[in-house]
Amino acid sequence: MKGKVKKIVLAYSGGLDTSVILKWLQDTYGCEVVTFTADIGQGEELGPARKKARKLGVKEIFVDDLREEFARDFVFPMLRANAIYEGEYLLGTSIARPLIAKRQIEIARKTGADAVAHGATGKGNDQVRFELGYYALEPNIRVIAPWREWTLGSREKLLEYAEKHGIPIEGTKKDGSPYSMDANLLHISYEGRILEDPSREPEEDMWRWTVSPERAPKRGEYVELEYRSGDIVSVNGKKLSPAKVLTELNRLGGKHGIGRLDLVENRYVGMKSRGCYETPGGTIMLKAHRAIESICLDREVAHLKDELMPRYASLIYNGYWWSPERKLLQTLIDGSQRGVNGGVRLKLYKGNVAVVGRDSKSDSLFDPTIATFEEDRGAYDQADASGFIRLNALRMRIAANRRKGR
Repeated sequence: MKGKVKKIVLAYSGGLDTSVILKWLQDTYGCEVVTFTADIGQGEELGPARKKARKLGVKEIFVDDLREEFARDFVFPMLRANAIYEGEYLLGTSIARPLIAKRQIEIARKTGADAVAHGATGKGNDQVRFELGYYALEPNIRVIAPWREWTLGSREKLLEYAEKHGIPIEGTKKDGSPYSMDANLLHISYEGRILEDPSREPEEDMWRWTVSPERAPKRGEYVELEYRSGDIVSVNGKKLSPAKVLTELNRLGGKHGIGRLDLVENRYVGMKSRGCYETPGGTIMLKAHRAIESICLDREVAHLKDELMPRYASLIYNGYWWSPERKLLQTLIDGSQRGVNGGVRLKLYKGNVAVVGRDSKSDSLFDPTIATFEEDRGAYDQADASGFIRLNALRMRIAANRRKGR
């Protein structure tokens, strides 16, 4: 009925949902299941996931540290574009899915699996992101999405199934966690329960990474970032890898209450959804990157990037990281960053990130001899502005004269 499957690679977290999925796949498809758990900086001990998979009879278990690859090849390229979805969302969940899909396909090839499976529900964006990635990288792969097939439509039914089949659910209470959470190096997200009412304020104890701005230190803290080709290479003078840059900026931002977001967003599948996010490091990075670009990028290049950014952000949000159009945009974005070199100085204070200085000795297009309010010694002839303005006003003057003539 389900079709013959030889071996399935499951994206496995070790939590209730994917543990039930693991057993369900074994029973429903009667085949071997390979588990893959990605460490992308969620801050959880992944040893229990390996132990639980082994207990459920899994022979091939992959637990991979992908933190550096995630930051270097996904987060940093995205932030070169200053990408935010619908004006606010820094795409923390969206940008992790193509990496997980990529590694799943690599494991499927390595183990000879003919199918992949995920734990995303049929109502969300993640099912689209995972599966577009699978098909882009392995067009003939079989994709299994249990939430679209089974009848276990609630948490209570999952718990009953786990109990019936002896699936270990240590640390899971009957009432469960109040929020559905997803975390990685870039952010942590919260959905469900109280947040399903957009009029209700999130409870303070929901937030895990950031202190409230009211409880943040009374004194601001300065941070200096050094950029090379649009990427941060050092924090406060210390050279750091991409993953360590994010880790350090998360620490600093969390300490000062930076990066909280309460958002109602438009999902790709058609519904509106309310979610809350903590993205302390990403919030700092976005502010700083725009600051260094402000002195290094040509005006029209900067404006073109800003015009393209919403499209680029939507491609990531909707799951099209591996699409030809995203790759084409990335080539343009990366080309613009060759001259984005220098330093940015920021002040972190009670939920706010303020740019207090930016400098590029090699690539700055800011010329103080022209921009000065003092005497510029002939660097700019102010009389030239008269002709410039009259020419740019010509079409409006013609229209105004026509209206007067009528």
